[in-house]
Amino acid sequence: MINRIVYRLGQHIDSILMSSILFTLLIGLFILYSASGESVGRVSAQLMNIVIAMSILWLVANVQPQFMERMALPLYLLGIMLLIGVALFGNISHGARRWLDLGIVKLQPSELMRIAVPMMLAWFFSQREASLRVTDFIIAFIILLLPVFFILKQPDLGTSLLVFVSGLFVIFLAGLSWRIIIGGAVAAGALMPIFWSMLHDYQRRRIRILIDPTQDPLGAGYHIIQSTIAQGSGGLTGKGWLNGTQSQLDFVPERTTDFIFSVFSEEFGMVGNVLLLLLFSLIIARGLYITSQAQSTFSRLLAGSITLTFFIYIFVNIGMVSGILPVVGVPLPLISYGGTSMVAILLGFGILMSIHTHKKLVASG
Repeated sequence: MINRIVYRLGQHIDSILMSSILFTLLIGLFILYSASGESVGRVSAQLMNIVIAMSILWLVANVQPQFMERMALPLYLLGIMLLIGVALFGNISHGARRWLDLGIVKLQPSELMRIAVPMMLAWFFSQREASLRVTDFIIAFIILLLPVFFILKQPDLGTSLLVFVSGLFVIFLAGLSWRIIIGGAVAAGALMPIFWSMLHDYQRRRIRILIDPTQDPLGAGYHIIQSTIAQGSGGLTGKGWLNGTQSQLDFVPERTTDFIFSVFSEEFGMVGNVLLLLLFSLIIARGLYITSQAQSTFSRLLAGSITLTFFIYIFVNIGMVSGILPVVGVPLPLISYGGTSMVAILLGFGILMSIHTHKKLVASG
Protein backbone atom coordinates (compact mmCIF):
# COMPACT_ATOMS: atom_id res chain seq x y z
CA MET A 1 0.00 0.00 0.00
CA ILE A 2 2.75 2.45 1.01
CA ASN A 3 4.81 1.47 -2.02
CA ARG A 4 1.83 2.15 -4.27
CA ILE A 5 1.33 5.61 -2.74
CA VAL A 6 5.02 6.45 -3.12
CA TYR A 7 4.93 5.26 -6.73
CA ARG A 8 1.89 7.39 -7.51
CA LEU A 9 3.41 10.48 -5.90
CA GLY A 10 6.67 10.06 -7.79
CA GLN A 11 5.25 8.75 -11.04
CA HIS A 12 5.83 12.01 -12.90
CA ILE A 13 9.05 13.04 -11.14
CA ASP A 14 12.32 12.63 -13.03
CA SER A 15 14.70 11.18 -10.44
CA ILE A 16 17.94 12.48 -12.01
CA LEU A 17 16.66 16.02 -12.38
CA MET A 18 14.99 16.03 -8.96
CA SER A 19 18.04 14.72 -7.09
CA SER A 20 20.24 17.37 -8.74
CA ILE A 21 17.77 20.09 -7.82
CA LEU A 22 17.45 18.92 -4.21
CA PHE A 23 21.23 18.78 -3.75
CA THR A 24 21.57 22.32 -5.15
CA LEU A 25 18.80 23.57 -2.86
CA LEU A 26 20.58 22.01 0.12
CA ILE A 27 23.77 23.88 -0.79
CA GLY A 28 21.68 27.03 -1.10
CA LEU A 29 20.30 26.65 2.43
CA PHE A 30 23.78 26.18 3.89
CA ILE A 31 25.21 29.24 2.15
CA LEU A 32 22.08 31.29 2.98
CA TYR A 33 22.61 30.51 6.67
CA SER A 34 26.09 31.98 6.42
CA ALA A 35 25.13 34.90 4.18
CA SER A 36 22.26 35.93 6.47
CA GLY A 37 24.48 36.13 9.55
CA GLU A 38 23.38 32.70 10.78
CA SER A 39 19.72 33.70 10.73
CA VAL A 40 17.52 30.68 11.43
CA GLY A 41 14.47 32.78 10.57
CA ARG A 42 15.74 33.57 7.07
CA VAL A 43 16.61 29.93 6.41
CA SER A 44 13.18 28.82 7.71
CA ALA A 45 11.48 31.32 5.38
CA GLN A 46 13.49 30.00 2.45
CA LEU A 47 12.61 26.44 3.42
CA MET A 48 8.93 27.44 3.30
CA ASN A 49 9.53 28.96 -0.16
CA ILE A 50 11.04 25.67 -1.27
CA VAL A 51 8.11 23.64 0.10
CA ILE A 52 5.60 25.84 -1.75
CA ALA A 53 7.64 25.80 -4.97
CA MET A 54 8.11 22.03 -4.76
CA SER A 55 4.37 21.57 -4.33
CA ILE A 56 3.82 23.60 -7.49
CA LEU A 57 6.50 21.56 -9.28
CA TRP A 58 4.70 18.33 -8.34
CA LEU A 59 1.30 19.64 -9.44
CA VAL A 60 2.65 20.89 -12.78
CA ALA A 61 4.58 17.65 -13.36
CA ASN A 62 1.26 15.78 -13.13
CA VAL A 63 -0.39 17.98 -15.77
CA GLN A 64 -0.21 16.63 -19.31
CA PRO A 65 1.69 18.77 -21.86
CA GLN A 66 -1.41 18.73 -24.08
CA PHE A 67 -3.32 20.67 -21.42
CA MET A 68 -0.48 23.20 -21.14
CA GLU A 69 -0.62 23.64 -24.91
CA ARG A 70 -4.34 24.43 -24.72
CA MET A 71 -3.74 26.93 -21.91
CA ALA A 72 -0.88 28.78 -23.63
CA LEU A 73 -2.97 31.42 -25.40
CA PRO A 74 -5.35 32.16 -22.47
CA LEU A 75 -2.40 32.40 -20.06
CA TYR A 76 -0.55 34.81 -22.36
CA LEU A 77 -3.62 37.03 -22.83
CA LEU A 78 -4.22 37.04 -19.07
CA GLY A 79 -0.61 38.09 -18.51
CA ILE A 80 -0.91 40.96 -21.03
CA MET A 81 -4.09 42.21 -19.34
CA LEU A 82 -2.40 42.08 -15.93
CA LEU A 83 0.61 44.00 -17.29
CA ILE A 84 -1.74 46.66 -18.65
CA GLY A 85 -3.39 46.72 -15.23
CA VAL A 86 0.00 47.29 -13.60
CA ALA A 87 0.72 50.16 -16.00
CA LEU A 88 -2.60 51.81 -15.16
CA PHE A 89 -3.25 50.92 -11.52
CA GLY A 90 -0.10 49.24 -10.16
CA ASN A 91 1.47 50.07 -6.81
CA ILE A 92 4.62 52.20 -6.91
CA SER A 93 7.48 51.01 -4.71
CA HIS A 94 11.10 52.23 -4.81
CA GLY A 95 10.37 54.20 -7.98
CA ALA A 96 8.98 51.18 -9.87
CA ARG A 97 5.42 50.13 -10.69
CA ARG A 98 5.56 46.31 -10.71
CA TRP A 99 2.82 45.03 -8.41
CA LEU A 100 -0.93 44.79 -8.89
CA ASP A 101 -3.07 44.78 -5.74
CA LEU A 102 -6.18 42.65 -6.33
CA GLY A 103 -7.38 43.01 -2.74
CA ILE A 104 -7.01 39.35 -1.79
CA VAL A 105 -3.48 39.04 -3.15
CA LYS A 106 -0.69 41.18 -4.64
CA LEU A 107 0.63 39.94 -7.97
CA GLN A 108 3.77 40.67 -9.98
CA PRO A 109 2.51 39.80 -13.49
CA SER A 110 5.98 40.08 -15.04
CA GLU A 111 6.93 36.84 -13.23
CA LEU A 112 3.99 35.07 -14.87
CA MET A 113 5.33 36.06 -18.31
CA ARG A 114 8.57 34.11 -17.75
CA ILE A 115 6.51 30.98 -18.41
CA ALA A 116 3.58 32.41 -20.38
CA VAL A 117 5.73 33.90 -23.17
CA PRO A 118 7.69 30.73 -24.10
CA MET A 119 4.47 28.69 -23.78
CA MET A 120 2.67 31.06 -26.13
CA LEU A 121 5.47 31.06 -28.69
CA ALA A 122 5.83 27.27 -28.51
CA TRP A 123 2.08 26.96 -29.16
CA PHE A 124 2.27 29.52 -31.99
CA PHE A 125 5.02 27.64 -33.83
CA SER A 126 3.45 24.24 -33.19
CA GLN A 127 0.37 25.46 -35.08
CA ARG A 128 2.53 26.45 -38.07
CA GLU A 129 5.28 23.83 -38.13
CA ALA A 130 4.18 22.45 -41.52
CA SER A 131 4.71 25.73 -43.40
CA LEU A 132 6.76 28.31 -41.51
CA ARG A 133 7.22 31.64 -43.29
CA VAL A 134 9.13 34.82 -42.56
CA THR A 135 5.88 36.53 -41.57
CA ASP A 136 5.42 33.91 -38.84
CA PHE A 137 8.74 34.93 -37.27
CA ILE A 138 7.73 38.60 -37.49
CA ILE A 139 4.47 37.84 -35.66
CA ALA A 140 6.44 35.82 -33.10
CA PHE A 141 8.70 38.79 -32.38
CA ILE A 142 5.62 41.00 -31.90
CA ILE A 143 4.22 38.43 -29.45
CA LEU A 144 7.55 38.52 -27.60
CA LEU A 145 8.21 42.27 -27.61
CA LEU A 146 4.74 43.28 -26.39
CA PRO A 147 5.17 42.00 -22.80
CA VAL A 148 8.86 42.96 -22.80
CA PHE A 149 7.84 46.56 -23.56
CA PHE A 150 5.39 46.68 -20.64
CA ILE A 151 7.95 45.16 -18.24
CA LEU A 152 10.66 47.61 -19.33
CA LYS A 153 8.29 50.50 -18.64
CA GLN A 154 7.82 49.43 -14.99
CA PRO A 155 10.95 49.59 -15.05
CA ASP A 156 12.34 46.08 -14.50
CA LEU A 157 15.37 45.46 -16.71
CA GLY A 158 16.29 42.11 -15.14
CA THR A 159 12.88 40.47 -15.63
CA SER A 160 12.42 41.97 -19.09
CA LEU A 161 15.78 40.48 -20.09
CA LEU A 162 14.77 37.02 -18.85
CA VAL A 163 11.37 37.18 -20.57
CA PHE A 164 12.99 38.33 -23.81
CA VAL A 165 15.64 35.61 -23.71
CA SER A 166 13.12 32.86 -22.88
CA GLY A 167 11.04 33.84 -25.91
CA LEU A 168 14.07 34.33 -28.13
CA PHE A 169 15.19 30.76 -27.43
CA VAL A 170 11.82 29.44 -28.65
CA ILE A 171 12.12 31.48 -31.86
CA PHE A 172 15.67 30.24 -32.38
CA LEU A 173 14.75 26.59 -31.77
CA ALA A 174 11.80 26.94 -34.15
CA GLY A 175 14.29 27.36 -37.00
CA LEU A 176 15.16 31.04 -37.24
CA SER A 177 17.68 31.53 -40.04
CA TRP A 178 21.24 32.45 -39.11
CA ARG A 179 21.12 35.20 -41.72
CA ILE A 180 18.23 36.79 -39.84
CA ILE A 181 20.07 36.36 -36.53
CA ILE A 182 23.23 38.03 -37.85
CA GLY A 183 21.20 40.76 -39.55
CA GLY A 184 19.26 41.35 -36.34
CA ALA A 185 22.50 41.59 -34.35
CA VAL A 186 23.87 44.19 -36.78
CA ALA A 187 20.62 46.15 -36.64
CA ALA A 188 20.63 46.00 -32.83
CA GLY A 189 24.16 47.38 -32.82
CA ALA A 190 23.10 50.22 -35.09
CA LEU A 191 20.17 51.01 -32.79
CA MET A 192 22.29 51.09 -29.63
CA PRO A 193 22.30 54.93 -29.45
CA ILE A 194 18.49 54.91 -29.48
CA PHE A 195 18.40 52.14 -26.90
CA TRP A 196 20.85 54.09 -24.74
CA SER A 197 18.59 57.16 -24.82
CA MET A 198 15.64 55.02 -23.67
CA LEU A 199 17.46 53.75 -20.57
CA HIS A 200 16.81 55.27 -17.16
CA ASP A 201 19.61 57.21 -15.49
CA TYR A 202 20.31 54.43 -12.98
CA GLN A 203 20.55 51.89 -15.81
CA ARG A 204 23.08 54.03 -17.70
CA ARG A 205 25.04 54.44 -14.46
CA ARG A 206 25.22 50.64 -14.08
CA ILE A 207 26.79 50.29 -17.52
CA ARG A 208 29.31 53.07 -16.88
CA ILE A 209 30.21 51.52 -13.54
CA LEU A 210 30.68 48.15 -15.24
CA ILE A 211 33.44 49.68 -17.37
CA ASP A 212 35.12 51.40 -14.40
CA PRO A 213 33.64 50.73 -10.94
CA THR A 214 36.36 52.82 -9.28
CA GLN A 215 34.81 56.03 -10.58
CA ASP A 216 32.25 55.75 -7.76
CA PRO A 217 33.73 53.29 -5.23
CA LEU A 218 31.39 54.25 -2.37
CA GLY A 219 28.29 54.60 -4.53
CA ALA A 220 27.26 52.80 -7.69
CA GLY A 221 30.56 50.91 -7.96
CA TYR A 222 30.48 49.63 -4.38
CA HIS A 223 28.56 46.43 -5.19
CA ILE A 224 30.93 45.22 -7.89
CA ILE A 225 34.11 46.19 -6.03
CA GLN A 226 33.16 44.41 -2.80
CA SER A 227 31.82 41.40 -4.69
CA THR A 228 35.02 40.88 -6.68
CA ILE A 229 37.14 41.35 -3.53
CA ALA A 230 35.13 38.63 -1.79
CA GLN A 231 35.49 36.22 -4.71
CA GLY A 232 39.21 36.85 -5.06
CA SER A 233 39.88 36.48 -1.34
CA GLY A 234 38.43 32.95 -1.41
CA GLY A 235 41.46 31.68 -3.29
CA LEU A 236 41.63 28.03 -4.28
CA THR A 237 39.78 26.32 -1.41
CA GLY A 238 38.06 29.24 0.34
CA LYS A 239 38.05 30.48 3.92
CA GLY A 240 35.57 27.89 5.15
CA TRP A 241 31.87 27.91 5.90
CA LEU A 242 30.84 30.87 8.12
CA ASN A 243 34.39 32.29 7.91
CA GLY A 244 34.11 34.73 5.01
CA THR A 245 35.30 38.12 6.23
CA GLN A 246 33.82 40.25 3.43
CA SER A 247 30.38 38.74 3.89
CA GLN A 248 30.36 38.31 7.66
CA LEU A 249 31.51 41.91 8.17
CA ASP A 250 28.70 43.20 5.91
CA PHE A 251 30.91 44.46 3.10
CA VAL A 252 29.10 42.43 0.42
CA PRO A 253 25.69 44.01 -0.32
CA GLU A 254 22.52 42.00 -1.07
CA ARG A 255 24.47 38.94 0.01
CA THR A 256 21.42 36.71 0.53
CA THR A 257 19.92 37.47 -2.90
CA ASP A 258 21.72 38.81 -5.99
CA PHE A 259 25.27 38.59 -4.59
CA ILE A 260 25.09 35.27 -2.76
CA PHE A 261 27.59 33.75 -5.22
CA SER A 262 30.24 36.10 -3.81
CA VAL A 263 29.64 34.67 -0.34
CA PHE A 264 29.89 31.13 -1.72
CA SER A 265 33.11 31.96 -3.58
CA GLU A 266 34.75 33.49 -0.53
CA GLU A 267 33.93 30.54 1.72
CA PHE A 268 34.49 27.64 -0.71
CA GLY A 269 36.95 29.10 -3.23
CA MET A 270 37.57 28.02 -6.79
CA VAL A 271 37.11 24.35 -5.93
CA GLY A 272 33.63 25.04 -4.58
CA ASN A 273 32.77 27.17 -7.62
CA VAL A 274 33.78 24.39 -10.01
CA LEU A 275 31.69 21.83 -8.12
CA LEU A 276 28.66 24.15 -8.09
CA LEU A 277 29.02 24.82 -11.81
CA LEU A 278 29.28 21.07 -12.45
CA LEU A 279 26.03 20.59 -10.54
CA PHE A 280 24.36 23.32 -12.59
CA SER A 281 25.75 21.69 -15.74
CA LEU A 282 24.17 18.37 -14.75
CA ILE A 283 20.77 20.05 -14.42
CA ILE A 284 21.18 21.76 -17.79
CA ALA A 285 22.37 18.54 -19.46
CA ARG A 286 19.33 16.67 -18.14
CA GLY A 287 17.07 19.44 -19.40
CA LEU A 288 18.64 19.26 -22.86
CA TYR A 289 18.22 15.48 -22.86
CA ILE A 290 14.53 15.87 -22.03
CA THR A 291 14.29 18.44 -24.84
CA SER A 292 15.85 16.02 -27.33
CA GLN A 293 13.38 13.29 -26.33
CA ALA A 294 10.24 15.47 -26.52
CA GLN A 295 7.52 14.00 -28.75
CA SER A 296 5.86 17.18 -30.03
CA THR A 297 6.98 20.53 -31.40
CA PHE A 298 5.30 22.35 -28.52
CA SER A 299 7.06 20.20 -25.90
CA ARG A 300 10.44 20.44 -27.62
CA LEU A 301 10.37 24.23 -27.96
CA LEU A 302 9.08 24.79 -24.43
CA ALA A 303 11.55 22.36 -22.81
CA GLY A 304 14.45 23.87 -24.74
CA SER A 305 13.49 27.40 -23.74
CA ILE A 306 13.14 26.50 -20.03
CA THR A 307 16.53 24.75 -19.99
CA LEU A 308 18.42 27.48 -21.85
CA THR A 309 16.77 30.23 -19.78
CA PHE A 310 17.98 28.46 -16.63
CA PHE A 311 21.47 28.66 -18.11
CA ILE A 312 20.98 32.41 -18.75
CA TYR A 313 19.95 32.90 -15.09
CA ILE A 314 23.28 31.39 -14.01
CA PHE A 315 25.37 33.16 -16.65
CA VAL A 316 23.90 36.60 -15.97
CA ASN A 317 24.08 36.33 -12.17
CA ILE A 318 27.67 35.08 -12.06
CA GLY A 319 28.72 37.54 -14.75
CA MET A 320 27.01 40.34 -12.85
CA VAL A 321 28.66 39.66 -9.49
CA SER A 322 32.03 39.08 -11.20
CA GLY A 323 31.99 42.49 -12.86
CA ILE A 324 31.72 41.38 -16.49
CA LEU A 325 28.00 42.20 -16.88
CA PRO A 326 25.90 45.13 -15.58
CA VAL A 327 24.03 44.67 -12.29
CA VAL A 328 20.46 43.90 -13.38
CA GLY A 329 19.00 42.16 -10.33
CA VAL A 330 18.94 38.53 -11.49
CA PRO A 331 19.15 35.97 -8.63
CA LEU A 332 21.29 32.82 -8.69
CA PRO A 333 18.73 30.06 -9.33
CA LEU A 334 18.06 27.58 -6.51
CA ILE A 335 20.62 29.38 -4.31
CA SER A 336 19.47 32.99 -3.79
CA TYR A 337 16.82 33.82 -1.19
CA GLY A 338 13.38 34.61 -2.59
CA GLY A 339 10.00 33.01 -3.09
CA THR A 340 8.96 34.42 -6.46
CA SER A 341 12.06 33.35 -8.35
CA MET A 342 12.04 29.95 -6.62
CA VAL A 343 8.46 29.31 -7.73
CA ALA A 344 9.21 30.44 -11.30
CA ILE A 345 12.26 28.19 -11.60
CA LEU A 346 10.73 25.07 -10.04
CA LEU A 347 7.53 25.57 -12.03
CA GLY A 348 9.69 25.40 -15.14
CA PHE A 349 11.32 22.19 -13.93
CA GLY A 350 7.85 20.80 -13.25
CA ILE A 351 7.02 21.41 -16.92
CA LEU A 352 10.21 19.59 -17.93
CA MET A 353 9.26 16.60 -15.81
CA SER A 354 5.74 16.58 -17.23
CA ILE A 355 7.11 16.56 -20.78
CA HIS A 356 9.50 13.71 -19.99
CA THR A 357 7.35 11.42 -17.85
CA HIS A 358 4.15 11.77 -19.86
CA LYS A 359 6.20 10.97 -22.95
CA LYS A 360 7.17 7.69 -21.33
CA LEU A 361 3.54 6.87 -20.54
CA VAL A 362 2.45 7.58 -24.11
CA ALA A 363 5.30 5.51 -25.53
CA SER A 364 4.41 2.51 -23.37
CA GLY A 365 0.67 2.79 -23.90
